[in-house]
This record gives sequence, structure tokens and C-alpha cells, in this order.
Amino acid sequence: MASTANNPFFARSTLPYQLPPFAQIADAHYRPAFVQGMTDQLVEVALITGTADAPTFENTFVALERSGQTLGRVAEVFFNQSSSDSSDFTNDLEEELAPLLAAHADSIRLDPALYARIAAVHSQRASLSLDAESLYLIDRYYTEFTLAGAGLDDEDKRALRDFNSRLSILTTRFEKNLLADTNELALVIDDVAELAGLTDGEISAAAEAAAERRLDGKYLISLVLPTSHPYLASLTNRSVRERLLTASRARGIRSDEAGAGNDNRPLVIEITHLRAQRASLLGFDSHAAYVTADETAKTPGAVWDLLGGLAPAAARNALVEQADLQAVIDAEGGGFELAAWDWAFYTEKVRRAKYDVDTAAMRPYFELESVLANGVFFAAQRLYGLSFTARPDLVGWHPEARVFEVSTDDGTGIGLYIGDFYTRDSKRGGAWMNSLVSQSALLGTDTTVVCNNLNVSRPAAGQPTLLTYDQVTTLFHEFGHALHGLLARATYPKFSGTNVYRDFVEFPSQVNEMWMLWPEVLANYAHHYETGEAMPQHLVNRIQASSAFNEGFLTSEYLAAALLDQAWHRIDADTVVTDVAQFEADALASVGLDNPAVPTRYASTYFAHTFSGGYDAGYYSYIWSEVLDADTVEWFKENGGLTRTNGNRFRDRLLGVGGTKDPLEAYRHWRGRDAALQPLLDRRGLNEAAASAQ
Repeated sequence: MASTANNPFFARSTLPYQLPPFAQIADAHYRPAFVQGMTDQLVEVALITGTADAPTFENTFVALERSGQTLGRVAEVFFNQSSSDSSDFTNDLEEELAPLLAAHADSIRLDPALYARIAAVHSQRASLSLDAESLYLIDRYYTEFTLAGAGLDDEDKRALRDFNSRLSILTTRFEKNLLADTNELALVIDDVAELAGLTDGEISAAAEAAAERRLDGKYLISLVLPTSHPYLASLTNRSVRERLLTASRARGIRSDEAGAGNDNRPLVIEITHLRAQRASLLGFDSHAAYVTADETAKTPGAVWDLLGGLAPAAARNALVEQADLQAVIDAEGGGFELAAWDWAFYTEKVRRAKYDVDTAAMRPYFELESVLANGVFFAAQRLYGLSFTARPDLVGWHPEARVFEVSTDDGTGIGLYIGDFYTRDSKRGGAWMNSLVSQSALLGTDTTVVCNNLNVSRPAAGQPTLLTYDQVTTLFHEFGHALHGLLARATYPKFSGTNVYRDFVEFPSQVNEMWMLWPEVLANYAHHYETGEAMPQHLVNRIQASSAFNEGFLTSEYLAAALLDQAWHRIDADTVVTDVAQFEADALASVGLDNPAVPTRYASTYFAHTFSGGYDAGYYSYIWSEVLDADTVEWFKENGGLTRTNGNRFRDRLLGVGGTKDPLEAYRHWRGRDAALQPLLDRRGLNEAAASAQ
């Protein structure tokens, strides 16, 4: 009966801020809600196309924006659940739903009568008395439907539907395989001595993780999404470091004798070939050309010019860093050549020698509760006047998901923020933000519910959660996305929150990282978890002085992944790749990023961003957005930094805009000009790349 009676997705939640009623949601509610939601939206679209009235903005575009509300409610909750706390049920249902949802989307985007109405209003837009957001909505719908294939003939539309259906199945399977392999390849350690270099808390956490899998007396190191693991910087046993990195790089390349298992290589080949074929059908030379046509980059050539222009200098910087690391190994009588699993470990030695900075020694000052309340929330309060109040009376999708009410300085509530920070076997790797309830004036939803997911190892019982430097950065980054979702104000659902171009969406999150080391913010949260002592100023100074340290490696591993993503998606419809490893090797060698000591951040078979996460041909977005970010940091430095006046300007002209206008137009309104490249080059030590990247 739970599937049909009192299904919580069939009406708006009555909880504060329309928080989904997680305590009432059962597995049995999902499938009928998806089915009913798709059915309802098709009826709503049929009413739009079936009217004898001439197409207008109100009876076409506004009606489209009002459609699909039940489907939206269940989709927001389900796909968060399947990422944050998956189960056999969610995995199976996601695989079942993928082709159904793809077909549903196609039935709307490829509807000739609907497209004709959209095109008719679009052709008259210059004569319509509409506000700027409404006119932009017309442009966006027309562009999106055209790129989706609405103008194709019936035969090509049938082929397009087949491509979309098959791709939805393959990308879902890729993610499922990756989660399974990430769990199966977790490193099991028999002897605690092999964990030398880890803290007592990390060792206790590894013991508890093993016990949860009934591996009593053993220790378990869970893998993380990128190639490199944080523990590589601390483990003194070189053999264990090698085993850990080898396990990470083995994801998605194993198959059993029958060719089954979690082997993602056939999926990578088929996904990229189908995407190329689909792009050709739509009139593009490649999937990269298709994707960038509706991004701020506009062409894959522009992307390649930036990435390829930066690569040589990054690779040269990495070689210089590599020589420094090898010198330390030789001075210690190591008798071996630096390998990929050694880089992080010896980087920490060089960092200590050059800057007297020990990143492990920072962790007692990075206690999660203080970082969150006194760092992340504090910066948002100073900039935007926001306050965050714990709401233990409200429950999330998992006992570890914590709910906070977000209010302005006059006490007005604007939404809820949910943080789910710990790793578990049921959670996919990485860190992300998503919305559960999106703001829209049209739908009468004035508030939002946003959430952040991280993958921090849970400490042993009774111990504090001490974050690494990178995890603190990640928390500030993901919270930047959350702020974007909380502060954006739009009339139409299409433009709410973070619904902006993909190669712009990382900009607000990257900007928020600056506050992590901002003196006023750091002084407020970086206190020793036992003594309460503030992080010593000399350590702060050394951290800041070493901010560009190891950038050759970091930039190279990122560019390798971004260029690999581009290489896969620049192939044409006639090209069929047969060997994933060889394709990767050739692609990286062609841009000089084939240094075996500097592996790509993600190899193809565990590159979730591009093969299941919606960043296909778009992983370049991070450094593309970082051009804007670095330029913005300079503006804040020049204009007084962490002030309410600056926060108001940034909110009003950028964060608050959401997707209601072209993002580069919004940036120019904020900055007074286009972004300059030089701040990025300075930040990453890439000034030699200036001529080729501009």
C-alpha cells in the first residue's frame, strides 16, 4: 500500500522549507512516483500542444516551467539517495529508470508541435513586452531544444532516441561498476606495523572499517575517487604505498574469465563512440563540439588552446619538482627512482625542508566542527549576513546527514543546509552539492534546501574528526556551491540556484576557497582541538608562503585528466577505439603529460565526471572557471576583502543572479571587465604559458 497510498512525493512537503519528509519515504514510494510524475508531465505538455490558441509566452513557456513538479520532487530525492546512501534497491531502480527517463525527456524535447510553438514565440521575441529574464528564457528553450534534435526528421529522431536510451544505460552501469570496484579494491592490511606514519586516529578508523566488514584483527583503507590517496603522504612503508596506488588504478579494468565483473573499458569505448555518432547526427564534428556549443567556451578549439597552452609549463614545473624529490631520495640512500606512489610522501619531506610546513601537523587545528561553524559559516556570515542554526528536530536521508536552518541577519529564513560529511560503502566517491528544493518565484517557492556530501573518514568512537588541508579546501569549495544555491533568486525554475552553464558553475565554489586561509577566517576556526591554541602565526605564514608549492604536479595531473576528457570527445563518428590504455597513453604523450611519476587525476575507467557525472567534454570547466576565480580573488584583495559591502556586491551581481542571464555578462557587471588570465598564471606558477594560452 505504501506505493500508492499517502505517497509523500504526490504533494509538496509541509515540513519547514518543504524539506522532503525522509522519515516517511520508503523504497516502495519511488517507482510509482516516477511513473506518475512522467505521466503527469506528458499530460501537461499535451495540454500545451493541444490548444487551438496561438502560441504565447504564457501558454507555452510559463506552462512548460510549471510542468513536471511531481517528477522533480521524486528525482531530487532519489538521485541524492542513490549517490549518498545507495542500496541494491536504489542501484537496480536507477538502472531500470535510466532509459525510461531518457525516453521521457526525448518525448518532450523531440515533440514537433511543442518545438513549433517554441520557435514561433522565439521568432517574435523582439516585439514582446517581456522582462529580461523572460526573454532569456525564450532564448534558452529554443537553443536547448534545437541542440537536442527537435528539428530533425522522424528517422533521425528515432536514431537519436536509441542513442540517448543506450547512453543512459551505459553511464548508469559505469557508475555502478565504479562503486562496486571502489569497495572491492579497498586495501586490507594485516599488520598494524604496515600503517606506520598514520595517526592513531586514522589507524583506529581503519580498524573499525575492517570490523564493519567482519575483517576482525585487520585494517581497511577505503579508496577515494581520484588516483592519489591522502594517506600516500604519510605511509612510511613504500610497499604499502605502492599497493594502495595500484588498487586505486585497478578500478574498472578487471574482468572475470567470462568477461563480466566491473570492467568499465568496454563501456568507455561504447559511450564515447555513441556520443560521437549522436553529435554527428546533430550536425557536429564531435561530442566536444556539441557540448561546448552551449557553454561559455563555445568551441573545443578554445578549450584546447587554454589547456594545451598551460600543459608545457606545468609539465616542466613538475620535472623540476621531481628532481627535488629524487634528490631527497638519493640523499637518504634510498636507491630507487621516484615512482607515482612516492610523490606525495617525499613532497611532504621537501615541503618541511623548504618551508618548515608539515601538513600532518596542521590537522589538530582543522577539527571538523570548528572548520564548519567558525570557518565556513563564519565567512558566510561576514560576507552575506547569514546565520546557521542546527535543527536536530529535522531529519535527513541518513543519520549522519545534519540539518541547519539558514537565516539572514534580520531573521528571515531562506532555506536549509544539509551536511553529510562521512564516507561509507554506500556513498559514491568524491564531494558534491545538490539541491533538494529549488527556489522559484513562479512556483511560489521562496526558499531552498541544499546539501553537501563529502567523504571524510569517520574517526574512532569518541575521537574528533581532524581534516586534512585538502579536505578543508573541499569543504569551503562545496559550500561555495551551496551558497550559490541558497542565494540565487529567479522567477523560473530553469534558472534557479546553480542552473548555469557547466563551465561557469565551478566559479562560485572556487571563489569561496579563498576564505579558507583569509587571516580573519583562519584565526577564527584554526584552533588546536585539545588546547584551544590558535594556529601559530609562523605556521600560517609558512602555509601561505608555500601556497604555490607542488603546483607543477597538481596542475599536470588535473590538465592530464581534462585533456584526456577532451581527447575522448574530440574523436569523430568514424573513429572506433579498441584499446583504452593505448588511447590514454597516446593522448597524454601528445601533450607532454605522460610522466609516469605524475599519473592523471582520473584514468578513463574511474573517470566518473566524464562517463557518468555529467562533465563529459566538460572537465575543463574547473580551470576555465578558475580564470574567473583568480581574477575575482584579486578584486577582493584590492577592495578590502571580507566585508559585507563586498559580499553584497558579489551576491547581487553574481551569486544572486542564478541562471537568469548570460554568466559572462554577469561577470562583466560584477568586475567591470572580462577576466584577466594573469592572476591564474601567477597562482599556478605558469607565467611561461602566458603567450600560448592567450
